[in-house]
Amino acid sequence: MASSDDKKQAVDYKIPRPSSSIILVSPQNEVLLLHRVKTSSSFPSAHVFPGGNISSQDGDFPPAGHPDSHDDGAYYRKAAIREMFEESGILLAKNKSTGQLVKLSPTEREEGRHAIHKNEITFDQWLKRVDADAVADTEMLIPFSHWITPAINARRFTTQMYIYFLPPASDTTGDIANPGLSSEEVQAPTSDGGLEITEAQFLPASEWLRRAKMDDIIMFPPQVLLLSFVAQFLERAGEKIPIPAAESYKRRKELIEFIHSGDPAWSHKFISPRPLGSMPDGRLIMDLNYPGQELEGTDKRGDPERVILVKFKKEGPRGVEVRWLSEVKPHLQDHKSSL
Repeated sequence: MASSDDKKQAVDYKIPRPSSSIILVSPQNEVLLLHRVKTSSSFPSAHVFPGGNISSQDGDFPPAGHPDSHDDGAYYRKAAIREMFEESGILLAKNKSTGQLVKLSPTEREEGRHAIHKNEITFDQWLKRVDADAVADTEMLIPFSHWITPAINARRFTTQMYIYFLPPASDTTGDIANPGLSSEEVQAPTSDGGLEITEAQFLPASEWLRRAKMDDIIMFPPQVLLLSFVAQFLERAGEKIPIPAAESYKRRKELIEFIHSGDPAWSHKFISPRPLGSMPDGRLIMDLNYPGQELEGTDKRGDPERVILVKFKKEGPRGVEVRWLSEVKPHLQDHKSSL
């Protein structure tokens, strides 16, 4: 949510606005998605990761359109955690002296998130009132790709994606999850009362993908792609939940290793989807290797091996599917020959 000072400034929506989102993984390795209201100016009725635009209260950041405005920074991380709290009520903050995550009563949580949303107090000011030694837990955010809205869109964003792991039960490792939280203390997500969100829910990544495939929910390409990776590494078909903490840790470690793999690594991929052609069923074949017009001529790039298939309808994207580029190349040749 932007501050009142931010709102006073004229906004050029063709310049990508810096924003950030968090893929929040529960102790049971489920993922939090929020159902946006149908009247939302951005992604109406879609299921999205918690997040939103950077505000002046998140710290100094390059102006929109500046080359450095696309790089991971403290302001992206602070905005992601602030928006997570505003939208879902989940607070990712710790006491810097003890390392323990800050605990709140339900009343403190609801009063705080709504006061911040209404710009009655900044996130940092409120956090210090709750705990003088409290700080946003930005260090535990792992970058997981950066997305720039295509130039053809009316509203554009340059969005830093992160993944954050809430620790599994009886966590003793401490290096991929904050040890200051036990599974019994996990905060339950709630909607913001219908201001921007109608529902907040944890489900397995595979279940979110199934619902999108059945057209039960609307999900955009970034969510589908990143959830497919989460499902690939954190889930096994037919297993009983919850899984042992040691097994959960092993899978999370493998996912983190994947995020840091590749050339560039998924932690440093920049993606601005653009159409390469179309499938016989009418779905567009979207290139994931293009970093966007703002980053042309730089060394930033995305994924040269995968593509997204999607059909954009009035209500939002449908039929979103991740495929290997090699699988759809024959259709690209057919597309070129028909031009």
